[in-house]
Order: sequence, then structure tokens, then C-alpha cells
Amino acid sequence: MHGLVIRNTGYSYTVKSDAGEVFECKVKGNFRIRGIRTTNPVAIGDGVTFTPQEVEGDIEQAKQGLITELDDRKNYIIRKSTNLSKQSHIIAANVDMCFLIVTIQQPETPLQFIDRFLASAEAYSVPVTLIFNKIDLIDEEWKDYLDGVINLYETIGYPCRRISAKTGEGVEALRAELQGKITLLSGNSGVGKSTLINTLFPHLNLRTNDISDAYNTGKHTTTFSEMYETSPLQSPKGGMNHSAGNSSPLGEVGRGLGYIIDTPGIKGFGTFDMKKEEVGHYFKEIFRFSADCRFNNCTHTHEPHCAVREAVERHDIAESRYNSYLSMLEDENEARYRPAY
Repeated sequence: MHGLVIRNTGYSYTVKSDAGEVFECKVKGNFRIRGIRTTNPVAIGDGVTFTPQEVEGDIEQAKQGLITELDDRKNYIIRKSTNLSKQSHIIAANVDMCFLIVTIQQPETPLQFIDRFLASAEAYSVPVTLIFNKIDLIDEEWKDYLDGVINLYETIGYPCRRISAKTGEGVEALRAELQGKITLLSGNSGVGKSTLINTLFPHLNLRTNDISDAYNTGKHTTTFSEMYETSPLQSPKGGMNHSAGNSSPLGEVGRGLGYIIDTPGIKGFGTFDMKKEEVGHYFKEIFRFSADCRFNNCTHTHEPHCAVREAVERHDIAESRYNSYLSMLEDENEARYRPAY
């Protein structure tokens, strides 16, 4: 049977079959040794082939299955694993876009976190829109900073949206963007992902939590990654419109079927398997200016006639972005990340 992974609990996967049935699946034992260097060889959004398993005892027990094959992915978003530093963790696969939820206050999202996330998304072909939430809470003295941050990322080429999940400002426009798409929602703990999802789709009724007063950071509300259907569209036979050969595990998603993927809050974002000479390729403005560097293998750190460093001095490249680039060059230092989940 074929299906879509809609939930990952860390040790099992919830799979929705093409016929709409839900199975709790494990991964076949030898699946993990196929050269997949991740803590989760199967991720939310993956299309999979699985074999239903007979369950003895209670007939009310959830249907079970064994995942035997993974569909080719069109893209994925990946980060360094926190418990096994030599491996990675795939946050989600086969997404049409990502909403990175950030906040200027309560809590403040570090620009370096944003830059690391964007670079990883660039590396794996995931389009990102920056969603600036909680604009209703921004003090007057922080509004200029908000304007400056948005101007920075819009100038680079990233769409930015100002919203308030609490008051509903800007939410209707987001709901329209989500129609017929598979969208990953990610961000630091406490930025309001679950509240935003509840505002967009009240019927989901996700659990939310308050900000920690002691540290001005979010308390983890979402425990496991999960995919939610936002605009269900049944096929004439009641299935999910999956067709063989379709590059999307959702089948004819363009006809209106929409999904959002809610993930646990991320505190740090360690990049994985990115060579030093490649890092600059994933910063759009650095890559653009690097074409004028004297040396083809310029690292933009010390070489003479470096067009990138000259652009930083002219403020054509933001110093914050350049510092984020430099920090990613030092990622061999495994101890520099905080725990993620």
C-alpha cells in the first residue's frame, strides 16, 4: 500500500493511506542502513510504501503497518541532530513552502537563527516566507527595528508578512496563501505557531502555552511533528487523489487539498553536511557579489580584492548577514549549539 506520513512520534509514524485509512507504522529493520545519515530516515511529508500488519487481540486497536520503501523527495528541510552530532534530523519533506515564524519581542528571534534557517532552506530548495508575528505587542521603540529587519530580508529577496495571531491582523492573507499547498511552519519556541494555526484553522484546536517569564522564551507545546489537513478534497472514491508518477505524495494537491506541518519549537539551528566553500552559495547576496571576487575559491574572510568584504564595508551586505555566514564557517565546533527540542 502507499500513503503519506502525517505524524512522527520519534519511534513510530502515522501514515494516511491513499484510500484515507490511518496506520501506525514502524520502519523495516534494514531500512536504516541504506546510507541515510539521519536520526529519522522517514519524515513528515514523505510518501511511503508500507505493508499492513495483522494485529492480535483488541479489534479496536489502531491498524498497524511496516514501512518498506520511501518515495523520491522533491525537497526537504534538514538540521544538525542534537543527540547524534554526526547525523542530521529532517524536519519535513516534500513541502511547497515554509513559513518561518519570527518575533521581534516576547521572545526576540535572533537574526543568526533566521539566517541559518534560510541558508539550509536554500540548500535544499525550500521557498521561505518570513512571518513576523505578535506585531500587536511591539513597543514603540522597537518598531523601527522591525521595519529595518523586514527591509533587510525583503531587499535580499525573501517575502515578509506582518501578522498578529492574537488579533487576527494579516491572517486572512496567509490563509489564502496556504490554499492547495503543503506548508511547513517552523520557528523558535514561543513565537506563536500553535496560536497562529488555531487562528487560521480553529477546528484544529491545538494546545498552546505561555511564554516563560523567567527567560522570556517559549515553553514547548508541540511535542511531535504533525501534518494537518486544512482544506480536504475527497476524490470520487473517497481517497486522497494520489496518482502513480505524481511528484507530490498528496497527488493532485493543486486542486485544493492543503496541509500544514506543525513542528516542535527550535532553539538552535545547526547546519549539516555543508562544505565551507558552499556556505556562501546559500546567502543570496553573498553569492551575487562573490562573482566579482579575485579568486574563484575565495572564502570572503581574508583574501585580497574580495568583493564580498568590500560590499560589507559599503553596507551593500548587512553586517549581521556576514557575521551569520562567518559563524557557519565554524560549524565544525559541535559544542556551540543549544539543544533543539
